[in-house]
Amino acid sequence: MKYKIAIVDDHVLIANALKSIISNFPQFEVIHISENGLDLQQKLNKESEIPNIVLLDVSMPIMDGFETAQWLKENYPEVLIMALSMQDDDKSLIKMIKNGAKGYMLKNAQPTQLIEGLNNLMERGQFFPDWASSKIITSISGNSTSIESCVDFSEREKEFLKYVTTEMTYKEISEIMYCSPRTVENYRDSLFEKLELKSRVGLAVYAIKNGFSV
Repeated sequence: MKYKIAIVDDHVLIANALKSIISNFPQFEVIHISENGLDLQQKLNKESEIPNIVLLDVSMPIMDGFETAQWLKENYPEVLIMALSMQDDDKSLIKMIKNGAKGYMLKNAQPTQLIEGLNNLMERGQFFPDWASSKIITSISGNSTSIESCVDFSEREKEFLKYVTTEMTYKEISEIMYCSPRTVENYRDSLFEKLELKSRVGLAVYAIKNGFSV
């Protein structure tokens, strides 16, 4: 049995290169390529074949990766989404996870990393870059218990967690929380210690998973 993959990327050369690489993986096959989310919608609405995985470019015209991921989440929740990006951008990662992506890969990845990612997605339901800690992965997979049952948060830390999932900078968060940037950094550092995390991505994913997001 081969797992079916759909590629959504407005760069024809990249899409065809991905298809060529995947053709060397015996357990996977590319069933179609779309130029954007709208093109994918039309193909899925017309065809009976539903992919197991959608390799989804984040930045596209007409209907980008964020909108497409949200649409897939609502209409084809069984489809696993692997976001593709040119940069290791925290904001894009956080937003794609909020919109339903179960994986995230940079476009400069090696073929060995691509097959590893695809296999992990099918076998474990997720694949994220090394800079996403194991605790983040556990949270995304749904195997962790609620944060509040494990950690004692202050009300201000809970408020900060809501804003950390947005695209606001720490300075902008401090303004909306009516405190200094240094105070916001203190909330961040306190949460890093309590949750044993090292990045804003980690805090954001925990917040999303546990209902703290705005």
